[in-house]
Amino acid sequence: MLARRVYSAALYAAIFRALRCPPMKTPLALTGLALVAVLTCGAMAQDAENDAAPPAAASKVHTPLTINDDTIGMLRMHQIGSIILPEGKPPFPAVIVLHGCNGVSQNTRVWARRLASWGYAALIIDSFSSRGLQQVCDGSRALPGPERAKDVFAAAAYLRSRSDIDGGRIGVLGYSHGGWTALNASTKKSIAEAGVPPFRAIVALYPFCPIKVAPPLASDVQIFTGDADDWAKASNCRTFVDKYAADAPHRPALVVYPGARHSFDSNRPDRVYYDHQLAYDPKATADAVERTRKFLDEHLRSEK
Repeated sequence: MLARRVYSAALYAAIFRALRCPPMKTPLALTGLALVAVLTCGAMAQDAENDAAPPAAASKVHTPLTINDDTIGMLRMHQIGSIILPEGKPPFPAVIVLHGCNGVSQNTRVWARRLASWGYAALIIDSFSSRGLQQVCDGSRALPGPERAKDVFAAAAYLRSRSDIDGGRIGVLGYSHGGWTALNASTKKSIAEAGVPPFRAIVALYPFCPIKVAPPLASDVQIFTGDADDWAKASNCRTFVDKYAADAPHRPALVVYPGARHSFDSNRPDRVYYDHQLAYDPKATADAVERTRKFLDEHLRSEK
């Protein structure tokens, strides 16, 4: 009988704790009041929870999605690019978006959507997937910037084949490895070898700037970088720009952000990637975005 009493007391103590009841000083396990106490406590706990719970919000009625050929893009196996068209009446000026050394990422898509919101057709080119590359951040040089620039010219040829694109108003925006590629697509030599018209505007964010050469350029170039970048050093870009005379045609414009690191425009937590510090800098990003829009508008919308 004693064993039964101890078991019952422990059992009810567990029930009281589960129901968030205050501890009982007098065991009720063997009394007729035990069941009443448990039920009463449970009811009180339920009432307390109901009192504390906020009233359920009225469900919002959402308009069904419009799904048709205008709102659904077709994805194919081995696809190497995607395009976002802006609102408005074509033909549109266009910008080719070049990803970094880790391939197409969220930041690539953020830039594409941003460009489309400004009224530009944004063409993302994936230079890695079809070649079996996942990244080239390890210094392998599996696809260097001068070689990858051929993709940019192929992308421009595609854009010029479309009736909804203004083939005379095409620019390029690339970051990191894509910025290096964009710089290579801006030279007179590469344009001549490809036999294509030069781009109206080139934007390169934290690119790998050459320091030994300053090739004649065929396009206006805007460079953004940070002085705390330990991967694509700002000092290299300063050296690169300083090699051009002040009155040189298409002399690159350079903006260096104090304290900004590599990938300063990518809204992600601070991190170390291949032994390099990457960090988001909202102030530098806001300024670079504003300057980029102004630069593109001046070059892709004006009658030059």
